[in-house]
Amino acid sequence: MRRRRQQGDEAAEVNMTPMLDIVFILLIFFIVTATFLSEEGINMTPPPETNEPPPLDAPSPIVVQVDGDNNIFVNRVRTDVDRVISAVNRFRAESAGSAVLIEANDEADHGIIVRIWDDMGANGVPVSLTRADETGQ
Repeated sequence: MRRRRQQGDEAAEVNMTPMLDIVFILLIFFIVTATFLSEEGINMTPPPETNEPPPLDAPSPIVVQVDGDNNIFVNRVRTDVDRVISAVNRFRAESAGSAVLIEANDEADHGIIVRIWDDMGANGVPVSLTRADETGQ
């Protein structure tokens, strides 16, 4: 028995059109089904200065300072970032209704400031943010 020899080298052709159709359909599917989230940010600009004095019956705020070296002070007492909320709660026990003022240096790590902000918000403590003056205090 003799086998026939194929005439010439016929290259197998692959039709790419169905594959491209599937890729475009998947692309459209993922674009349509993707959820677009708008992330919330913290306004890091300080509030405008006012010359109005605070009310006389208002409790003094608890000052949380973050210096340029990421050292944290709660009412001038140095503390760790993990213990800020407990220190604030101690001061709030002495002066109920006190708000927290975060005084952040421009060189401070924003992650620490956001963590303190989130801890205060999670515990229902009213908080505001201001920029530390140039003297580092």
